[in-house]
Amino acid sequence: MQPSRRFHRRKFCKFCADNVAFIDYKDTRNLRNYVTEKGKIMSRRMTGTCSKHQRVLTLAIKRARNIALLSFIEK
Repeated sequence: MQPSRRFHRRKFCKFCADNVAFIDYKDTRNLRNYVTEKGKIMSRRMTGTCSKHQRVLTLAIKRARNIALLSFIEK
């Protein structure tokens, strides 16, 4: 018997694919896709973003939290 091989699609950075120059902290609809139900920021492994955009994304989420556009904890 051959071992079962699973095909995993390679994750790609959506920001690189769309040529996004700036991740806006006021765009809460987009930022909510990168936050879990408990309010944690999702890792690069989960989202597939590159390291450059993950750093900018994290900063945008933290800015949105500080001015109460995003909540720290989802209830």
